[in-house]
Amino acid sequence: MNEIIVDVSFEQTRVALLEDEQLNEIYIERFGNKRIVGSIYKGRVENVLPGMQAAFVNIGLEKNAFLYVKDIFLDLEEFDGVENADQLSIKDVLKKGQEIMVQVVKEPIDNKGPRATTNVTLPGRYMVLLPYANYVGISRRIENEEERSRLRALAMEIKPENMGLIIRTAAEGKDKRDIKHDLKLLRKLWQLVKRKEKTYNAPRIIHRDLNLVMKTVRDMFTRSIDRFVINSRSEYQKILELLDMTSPQLKERVVLYDRDQNIFDYYNVEPKIASALSRKVWLKSGGYIVIDQTEALTSIDVNTGRFVGSLDLKDTVLKTNLEAAREIARQLRLRDIGGIIIADFIDMENGGDDRVVLEELKKSLKRDRTRSNVLGMTQLGLVEITRKKVGRRIDSILQKPCPFCQGTGRVLSEETMANRIERELQRIFSRTTAEAALIEAHPSVAALVIGSGGEHLARLEKQFGRYIYIKGSSHLHPEDIEVKVTGRKDYVESHAFPVREGEILDIFIYEPHAVNNNDGIGRIEGYVINVENAGNMAGKKVRTKITKTYKTYAKGELV
Repeated sequence: MNEIIVDVSFEQTRVALLEDEQLNEIYIERFGNKRIVGSIYKGRVENVLPGMQAAFVNIGLEKNAFLYVKDIFLDLEEFDGVENADQLSIKDVLKKGQEIMVQVVKEPIDNKGPRATTNVTLPGRYMVLLPYANYVGISRRIENEEERSRLRALAMEIKPENMGLIIRTAAEGKDKRDIKHDLKLLRKLWQLVKRKEKTYNAPRIIHRDLNLVMKTVRDMFTRSIDRFVINSRSEYQKILELLDMTSPQLKERVVLYDRDQNIFDYYNVEPKIASALSRKVWLKSGGYIVIDQTEALTSIDVNTGRFVGSLDLKDTVLKTNLEAAREIARQLRLRDIGGIIIADFIDMENGGDDRVVLEELKKSLKRDRTRSNVLGMTQLGLVEITRKKVGRRIDSILQKPCPFCQGTGRVLSEETMANRIERELQRIFSRTTAEAALIEAHPSVAALVIGSGGEHLARLEKQFGRYIYIKGSSHLHPEDIEVKVTGRKDYVESHAFPVREGEILDIFIYEPHAVNNNDGIGRIEGYVINVENAGNMAGKKVRTKITKTYKTYAKGELV
């Protein structure tokens, strides 16, 4: 059973493709941050870079669009003595300040602006119109040779002069009237686009592609989809109106979801999205794959994990690799991973098994609407895959780089930071006559520097012969330390403690004392407050009088 589940909320629209209850594709469009792929702009050339054979075009967005010379439609008759486009430099084609019409083909990714082309394409329900091409193509998903021949002949018959057509999967089984009607709408749209190009000033959008819901209906809702479920009544009505004109036989498959429970929770999509962000993906057999993504490429490692098989090692490895091949194909679709992908399958001694795994991978990738290519397997068992990069990966939409590790996934250990504090103390006390120093660090680092019962801090004081105060501050990065103050002991101590003896405060009790369960532990700016007889008050604020302050903690009593 193949289903499309659409969640339209106040801030965003999400579309999930479920195949046999398994999430295989997820698309998200946030209001105010709409997809721009497919939209057509009138832009102004800002920079022409002969060294890169490219230009940057201002289309009115935050970043200029990147236009490569091979993405520019060229009429060679306009260039005297030129027989091949490769003979031309970008500076022969474009000039700074020139106004041109471009279409966005790739979303802005990371720090890069969108990628554009002047070879405009206009997608419809059953075909794609190519105003600047002159050929006919048939969707590779239409596998019946007789149907491919019928559609090719029909396309050649109705194709406008000096234009091209690509027949889409949805056209399979459609008659000439339906396909001609689709072409008529696309030609009208092209005429409108050309009129706007002549009258609009750059930079300005000329044509915006459909929103995510309508684009899903146009591009994904075919006879292979058994049910289309949506939770918005207004969008539901728009879908029915569109299908009235294009595919009335699909109207009965559209369902309006009107339950109180969130639609993605009802269809169990939310936990499946969460798993799409996990680095490790478990296979049903007990094996697993590990996915690591960088800006340049994605590596996927296959492991047997808990799977021990039932026959021998060779059988176990083959079964794990076959299951991994199917899962890799699914994860590429689900995460929308593009570019170069390296899959490290488990080594197989039999070359025939290599071919079986590669064929399984190619077969599984056939369901992917984004173009991909399996380049083969090396002697090391590494498979190189390329997949067209169009939009942002799902992790870059749902997540942002960690402010602590800056996306590396790692930070310096507490032991490394403790050693750095020791070197900083060495620097301070060797250059000054300060009697004491106060250093702030992340609480986990401060705890290690202080040590159990303050023994590590006492050792440092003995080593340097000075007074040392360490304060934990949760607002600090785990790799940051701050020397707050140095000088006389009483002056530094006045800055070291966030509380004073005799002071009465409201203190939140986090947990009972680890050794004395009668007492409760509170914290102020990382400084520990041991509150007597508050062990059973965890999770509450209690009125406390500070009775005694020490270097690493204070004692208090309930008021």
